[in-house]
Amino acid sequence: MRITIPDFCLVVLIGASGSGKSTFARRHFKATEVVSSDACRGLVEDDESSLDSITLLHFIAETRLKRRKLTVIDAINVRQEDRAHFVRIAKKYHALAVAIVLDPGADLCQERNKARYDRQFGPHVVRNHMLSLRRNLRGIGKEGFRYVHELGSVEAIDSLKIARESLWTDARHKSGPFDIIGDVHGCADELEALLAKLGYLVSWESNGTDWACTVIPPQGRRAIFVGDLVDRGPRTPDVLRLVHTMVASGAALCVPGNHEVKLIRWLHGRNVKLTHGLAESAAQLEHESRSFRVRMRTFLDNLVSHLWLDGGRLVVAHAGITEEMIGRSSGAVREFCLYGETTGETDEYGLPVRYNWASEHRGSTTVVYGHTPVVTPEWLNNTICIDTGCVFGGKLTALRWPEKELVEVSAAKAYAEPTRPLAATTSGNLSL
Repeated sequence: MRITIPDFCLVVLIGASGSGKSTFARRHFKATEVVSSDACRGLVEDDESSLDSITLLHFIAETRLKRRKLTVIDAINVRQEDRAHFVRIAKKYHALAVAIVLDPGADLCQERNKARYDRQFGPHVVRNHMLSLRRNLRGIGKEGFRYVHELGSVEAIDSLKIARESLWTDARHKSGPFDIIGDVHGCADELEALLAKLGYLVSWESNGTDWACTVIPPQGRRAIFVGDLVDRGPRTPDVLRLVHTMVASGAALCVPGNHEVKLIRWLHGRNVKLTHGLAESAAQLEHESRSFRVRMRTFLDNLVSHLWLDGGRLVVAHAGITEEMIGRSSGAVREFCLYGETTGETDEYGLPVRYNWASEHRGSTTVVYGHTPVVTPEWLNNTICIDTGCVFGGKLTALRWPEKELVEVSAAKAYAEPTRPLAATTSGNLSL
């Protein structure tokens, strides 16, 4: 049997005393990755049978997760309340929680405990562990674990192979040079002009019922789109065609914006309000084939919250990202990347005021984002917003990486009016 776990996660081993958790941990994980309740008891009291060690166990687990280190909890964990604490820790540090249940049978657990000098307790202990485990085994998947693996026999435990895979957001192996393009919002004319200026060759061809495009990038370069491809502008379907083609061919990468999220719900047939430019996208997409809409829905659905690139030196996220969220995966990370964070206040235009997270960014990783239109991109604490309000009559901007050179084209016209005048916008302070 073979299972795959993320290379950054919190693994919680679950099983009665004598089920082989420590042996299992030594076989599959590095010694530094395993946090053992027995070892913590020994460190605290010079006696592995001491119970005054849970604080140390939790502290080590939290410290490792804070540093983005895979962590394995080697403890009994048959009670739901014990597992719940580890799920909370994983959530706090935006780590996926993985449960691995070891159940070789009560009889074998009893035999193993009899052979250990430090496990000379009555058989009732193992019985209670097994009863507790089996009473809530079916509900473990609802406790907040992303993955649950049950090993119900000695053979299953001994034959298991564990593979690790990078999180979807971890693209550190992908190096530049990149051309990072700001919010397009359906402005296909300007996107074609910007790509041409960047050296990409774009051509269109009709097959009689649909249009297809081909994009040839400059040698060695690749585009990255910061999201908000859709809404407000006049050619949303063509923007989707172009970006989808580039991503499929390897000429581009893309992260989703908040406008894509709402469009996905519409493409799924859900009841959504046709506001903030979605009405224009819906009207344009109604003229496209059902297969095209399904293809674009799948494409947008599969985009991940942010991309951690170039050996960890670069992050691209639609609305930005804080240092402690980079390269991690959780609902909170995705929410921040799509919408940023609000202060709870509204401005004179009735819009929520966005928390200016970039003013507190101190990390060495460069963060490139959009979402909050600015007249001119400016660097702030190794971050830069490259949404220059093309759909509002501004510009469509790209940042060349690692050159840090800005390339832009002016909008042909203003296709929509912003709720707040573009000139009044400051980075991190506009909700769109």
